Amino acid sequence: MRIALFGYGKMGKMIEGIALNRGHEISARIDLGKAEDIDYNKIDLAIDFSVPEAAVANIETALENGIPVVSGTTGWLDHYDHIVQRCDELGGAFLYASNFSLGVNIFFALNEYLAQKMSALKQYGVSIEEIHHTQKQDAPSGTAITLAEGVLANTEYKNWRLGEAEDGEIPIVSKRIGNYAGTHTVDYDSSIDQIRIQHTAHSRKGFAEGAVIAAEWLLGKKGVFSMQDVLNLG
Repeated sequence: MRIALFGYGKMGKMIEGIALNRGHEISARIDLGKAEDIDYNKIDLAIDFSVPEAAVANIETALENGIPVVSGTTGWLDHYDHIVQRCDELGGAFLYASNFSLGVNIFFALNEYLAQKMSALKQYGVSIEEIHHTQKQDAPSGTAITLAEGVLANTEYKNWRLGEAEDGEIPIVSKRIGNYAGTHTVDYDSSIDQIRIQHTAHSRKGFAEGAVIAAEWLLGKKGVFSMQDVLNLG
């Protein structure tokens, strides 16, 4: 598979190494440039780990050129519905995940299952904490937001809030410490006990490997997908 990398920072370079080891070719790399600057005749699929300011235009340009896109960039999701609409209009293929780690996506499913079981137990309050490296720009993380959305979909909570929350809201605490690859914790607390689930990444390799696996799965398909489809968790 001939891959274009949108974003050539630490994650882009890690994806490149894994893709090459799995027998793929990197046909284009965009660091600070734009997606229209590359030759789409030499590309089978694009993997986007760029920045929020560039992601929407780059994804849309690739779709307009008939190229499937796997995206892990966070911070642009106010435009997600637009990208889905464009993908459908163009008969393209698009897969977005806030986190491509296979373990994290199992954790997402576990989080939703636990929320279903806890929904009737009003004596428990839920909270989420995420810890990442100091270079991570967005807060809360896309993974923490996905966890919050999983709780919202299965309980009576109405919203999430970064920091101190009001009634009916899920508080999310974001910490930026050292070189953390990522730790996410969901707590259910009552006056007498606590239930906790947690995922800790030992390195960012799992995110990169999952993105390449998602790209391999997406090639040849049409539609809008998620890692739930890749891992058959739906």
